[in-house]
Amino acid sequence: MKQFIAIFSFLTLSLMAHSQGPDYKVLRILYADGNYEKLVQQAEKYTLKDKTKKDIPPYFWLAKGLYKISISGTDDPDFKNAYKSAIKYLSKGIKYDLKYNDGDMAVEEAEFVGDFQMTLYETIANEIGAGSFKRASGWVIKYQKLSTNTIGAKYMMGACKYNDGDKTTARDYWRQADAALAEIESIDNYTEADRKMFMVGALHSARALTDSRQDSKAKTLLGKISQWFEEDEDWQDLYDEIVNKPKESN
Repeated sequence: MKQFIAIFSFLTLSLMAHSQGPDYKVLRILYADGNYEKLVQQAEKYTLKDKTKKDIPPYFWLAKGLYKISISGTDDPDFKNAYKSAIKYLSKGIKYDLKYNDGDMAVEEAEFVGDFQMTLYETIANEIGAGSFKRASGWVIKYQKLSTNTIGAKYMMGACKYNDGDKTTARDYWRQADAALAEIESIDNYTEADRKMFMVGALHSARALTDSRQDSKAKTLLGKISQWFEEDEDWQDLYDEIVNKPKESN
């Protein structure tokens, strides 16, 4: 009887260990040691194995390693697309996290996710500042994959498409954004990047609506979102810079 209990206990512990999956502490250690290339190699292996390819931690650690490599200034050709690869793996990690884990990993890695989102927002803002709305829209698509609060990205896409001459698609994005706006009660859970994307995307959309002689729609939009941004120190400056800027003469 004792032998049976011992065997049963061993099998139970083995099954529990298997169901819990691998211990990913080694990935954490590699990150802490700054050994990012090895971290990427090890984490990627887990994403390729049948038993672990839907586990969430490897995707987050792979993204973190790739991001660190992307800002390291490396000239290694193997990592020339490290930043874009980091976006791909982080978006996949977030997708699995929401599907299988109620988003807990994203909460645990909130600082990294928020910082990464901010780098994307800044890239989008820089492209728009340079007048390249088409390039900006490509980055906005990527941003949407890294956030569950996509209303700002929808407004930004609407503005980008309008300024790139695709008014039909612009209207579609604005309809989606307006529908989402009607459901929002609070933006307290938004990251700083989500807030900026929302504010700036809506301001650029309002400017586009004004340019297309839809002043009432622009005012309605600004009236609805101002409750969240009037206390923001950048609100008035951005409002004047984007919405109140002189119209270009043809």
